[in-house]
Amino acid sequence: MTQSPWQHSRSAGIADDIDFEIKGQELQFVEIELDPGESAVAEAGAFVWKDAAIGMTTVFGDGSGDTGGGFMGKLLGAGKRLVTGESLFTTVFTHNGQGKARVAFAAPTPGAILPIKLDDLGGTLICQKDAFLAAAKGVSIGIQFQRRVMTGLFGGEGFIMQKLEGDGWVFVQMGGTVVERTLAAGEELHVDTGCLAAYTPSVTFDLVTAGGVRSVLFGGEGLFFARLTGPGKVWIQSLPFSRLAGRMLAAAGPRGQNRGEGSVLGGLGDLIGGND
Repeated sequence: MTQSPWQHSRSAGIADDIDFEIKGQELQFVEIELDPGESAVAEAGAFVWKDAAIGMTTVFGDGSGDTGGGFMGKLLGAGKRLVTGESLFTTVFTHNGQGKARVAFAAPTPGAILPIKLDDLGGTLICQKDAFLAAAKGVSIGIQFQRRVMTGLFGGEGFIMQKLEGDGWVFVQMGGTVVERTLAAGEELHVDTGCLAAYTPSVTFDLVTAGGVRSVLFGGEGLFFARLTGPGKVWIQSLPFSRLAGRMLAAAGPRGQNRGEGSVLGGLGDLIGGND
């Protein structure tokens, strides 16, 4: 494979050390290259295509390969995935042939696929609850509850988040454009709760009020911001899916009809334009 900004050199670790390449702009997919015996784990419904030498198996839980706890351990792992809104099952893709073979996975919404090597972050990444797309086999997918009372009650999408642990590559999906910020110790950053995509465990996450009464009532930004305090890294997404879905529903109108935005004719314009 040719070198790209999202290709890496191999290193030893617990998880399979896979090669990959991310393709596309607004609608991206990740193409993973496997050696014989290597595996990748993906969220249900993310699969796009694969070489014939790669076998596909659906497993209960996160497919991390951790058999500790037997059936109860697998049941607990699957339950954690269910809490974050994911399927009880994941799909494991294993190269059973010779030479190199590839498999591809796509994000379900417009945005970016971000590749992260967990051992570069100390082994753990906390991200929005539907962020996980795929990973090298050996990475575990758990949950992160916000312990502060205010954050739990009013944190919105940040109340229950995914916790990705291990030393291998993970691929997380984020909406719109993604910005990475490195916070110094004590440095604060205020982010819309829906736009907070991921952060490292060393970052403190709580809430701060959005402002005065006028801002709360008419600002359209909600009651609280996410307050992130360093040290650590933070990833911010410009278009969370909830915001995109809300705009689509608003544009559809109360009965699922086009509102004719941008036209002074409104419904008459729809008739002329052939929308009705």
